[in-house]
Amino acid sequence: MNAHQSVGIVMIEDDEGHARLIEKNIRRAGILNDIKHFTDGGQALHHLFEAADGPAKNGPALVLLDLNLPDMSGTDILARIKAEDSPLKRTPVVVLTTTDDKIEIQRCYDLGCNVYITKPVNYESFAQAIRQLGLFLSVIQVPEVEEH
Repeated sequence: MNAHQSVGIVMIEDDEGHARLIEKNIRRAGILNDIKHFTDGGQALHHLFEAADGPAKNGPALVLLDLNLPDMSGTDILARIKAEDSPLKRTPVVVLTTTDDKIEIQRCYDLGCNVYITKPVNYESFAQAIRQLGLFLSVIQVPEVEEH
């Protein structure tokens, strides 16, 4: 997996329990990439676009995005990442949320999300889903960030 080593994972998830579960099960799937965790959208956007060690300035990332955040909607973050003029528009975004509302799912895909996963309510199913996501993360290719 060394070719993918440089891809940072940015997890935007306000539920600490979910965040720990996600990280633990991604690690269980053998993913060693750096995981940066943010509990609100403002900090996450700052990291994504402004931070020296963030994806816009420092190379490829993969975003795990919860839609229900305390300070803004995850769909707003998705729209910013995927905007035409965004340096991160090719960054893969995996939406991980409790909502299985069809309209919301369509909206996320329209905005450019790459994968939409509904969090299973049951702990074991959730852990299983994240392990499978980890296996998926170990094989996908992530494009380089565009220099502007």
